[in-house]
Amino acid sequence: TEEAGEETLVVKDSNGTVLTTGDDVVLIKDLTLRGSSRTFKRGTKASIKLTDNPEEVDCKLEGTAIVLRVEFLKKV
Repeated sequence: TEEAGEETLVVKDSNGTVLTTGDDVVLIKDLTLRGSSRTFKRGTKASIKLTDNPEEVDCKLEGTAIVLRVEFLKKV
């Protein structure tokens, strides 16, 4: 059946904690946005949405929609 062929996507933060859509996370490192002078500081909180890629998540930081790599996130 087609249902048996579906893969379950497991996304983990920098500490190995499993993340799901709607989880709150914080940045573990200051990140500079490419192409601008904007920097998101360590400890900035965001709510995430999973993507098809287990190494990236969608989120909104300070009003900016952005895709972040999970290696820079920690679940709250």
